[in-house]
Amino acid sequence: MAVRIRLRRQGRTKSPTYRIIVADSRSPRDGKFIEILGQYAPRSGEQALQLKTDRANYWLDNGAQPSDTVRSLLRKAGVLKARHEARLASKLTASAVPVKE
Repeated sequence: MAVRIRLRRQGRTKSPTYRIIVADSRSPRDGKFIEILGQYAPRSGEQALQLKTDRANYWLDNGAQPSDTVRSLLRKAGVLKARHEARLASKLTASAVPVKE
């Protein structure tokens, strides 16, 4: 089962809000989903994005692929940068070889 993190449209006509969800890639846009990770309201200004970063990291760690739009939202929220820095720090500490004296 291929799992995707993507948007699900909510809201009125010409006033959209979106839920950021985890769903099977074969399910329709507004169909069955696994979990809600947050909400995105593009017309609301600064408070446009609300996201559960711990759950987003959990799903990314387990192989869920974000859609292009969700990837840009995760980048704006700083989730992808934090993941990259954590991975880089663990790689640097693993490659540091203790020196025998």
